[in-house]
Amino acid sequence: MAGRGENGHVFTTAWGGPIYPTTVTSLPAKLIRAYNEPGDKEQTPAEPLPYARPHDLRHIHATTLLLAGIPVHVVAARLGHADPAITLRVYAHVIRSVEAAAADVFVKALE
Repeated sequence: MAGRGENGHVFTTAWGGPIYPTTVTSLPAKLIRAYNEPGDKEQTPAEPLPYARPHDLRHIHATTLLLAGIPVHVVAARLGHADPAITLRVYAHVIRSVEAAAADVFVKALE
């Protein structure tokens, strides 16, 4: 499968071996904390980053693709959903907003 290491691992060490799952799940929190609480010499960010889990990044990825007009079956394949109906159920609100935007474009074209 594309995007996976030699032994099927998504995240590997520099030598290609598996890493502890907690390393992957704890890294975003550490990076966000470091950004939000800079050292003495750095300025505090104007808008702190919210907490995000790796799974949240998956949702951001899917939502961004759907809002960009990528077909549902393509997004479903990227997410590993066996059936695009799963993607449609989870992201129906995003698809409805894209449909509303398409209707707005059509109305403007008729004016």
